[in-house]
Amino acid sequence: MEIRQAHRLDHFKTGIFASLNAEKDKLISEGRKVYNLFIGTPDFKPSEHVVNALIEAAKDPENWKYALTETQELLDAVCSYYDSRFGTKITPEMITAVNGSQEGMSHLGLAICNKGDVVLLPDPGYPVFEVGAYFGEADIEFYPLVSERGFMPALDLIDEDILRRAKYMVVSYPSNPVGAAASKEVYLELIEYAKKYDFILINDNAYSDIIFDGVEGFSFLSLPGAYEVGAEFFSLSKSFNVTGARISFLIGNTKIINALKLLRSQYDFGMFLPIQKAAVAALSGPLDNVKEQCLEYQRRRDALCGGLRKIGWNVPDSDGTMFVWAPLPEGFTDSAKFCRDLVSKTGVLCTPGSAFGPHGEGYVRFALVLPPEELEEVAKIIGESDMLK
Repeated sequence: MEIRQAHRLDHFKTGIFASLNAEKDKLISEGRKVYNLFIGTPDFKPSEHVVNALIEAAKDPENWKYALTETQELLDAVCSYYDSRFGTKITPEMITAVNGSQEGMSHLGLAICNKGDVVLLPDPGYPVFEVGAYFGEADIEFYPLVSERGFMPALDLIDEDILRRAKYMVVSYPSNPVGAAASKEVYLELIEYAKKYDFILINDNAYSDIIFDGVEGFSFLSLPGAYEVGAEFFSLSKSFNVTGARISFLIGNTKIINALKLLRSQYDFGMFLPIQKAAVAALSGPLDNVKEQCLEYQRRRDALCGGLRKIGWNVPDSDGTMFVWAPLPEGFTDSAKFCRDLVSKTGVLCTPGSAFGPHGEGYVRFALVLPPEELEEVAKIIGESDMLK
């Protein structure tokens, strides 16, 4: 019997990710040292009070039952955090938990799109943005993020007919992969466009706590008019180093929230209660570690970008996130080939920009997941190789 996967899965390819991972495993098996700057998984530990909250909750047999929904304690903790951290008043009905922003974003199109709706996505952008729109059978239109405009959205370049047909637009700052941070003025302009052309704004707010050079991260919902036109994904993963726990929320306009809630109620029985307790502990506890961690990411950025510039590779500093977006050195045009050559010659593994969309070609992404001294070593090893010659 021949068993074939659904045709819709033919849209997705592993390609370069699988080949680079195989090359990494090969080098390790040969005893080579590999500097894995490929995936953005934090190497910091979660705070002790967060871990202890989960452990204590897991000792209670009652907490191993279906949660079904968010506890009032968790909803109140999210509301209090938004008030104290972002100066933003939200209410429990404006919140739904998701199993990580990746899961929430991937199901969003199913919840709010109909076939033929247009979804506006950044290029370069995080791949899951496209997954959600694709599963919602939407027509996908990409808006380019280019260095000449500081990687900011250029809505004035989008055809008005497309803007009128748009159901939602995804915005993500500080941005993975390009590392740019947008001002409140940029978001206010987006809100005005959303009102004028009657589309939803979905903000991916994963990195508001990893932003550099004294700039303060903020919530899109703190701005006038934001609630009327949109919602944002808020994640604990990177700020609190709990990526595997998958603690995220969609927060905003209740019509959007209720649509995603209804969809998720068909396949999910709620966030594991001990994880909810850990989330409460993170949101209600001290934020000293979060702030110190941001400074450490900035030290890592300085070590890598500064080190690469010293060897003649002109890599600009990121504004935020745990990533560096590096233009290919002179003479290179194929980011996937550059990544394969780089790991083979130096053991340094990074991600080709082409994995994030057509406008990502010509760049590579480094994850800041090693201490500054090791990132300085990365730059030195690249400089000593023949990669830049």
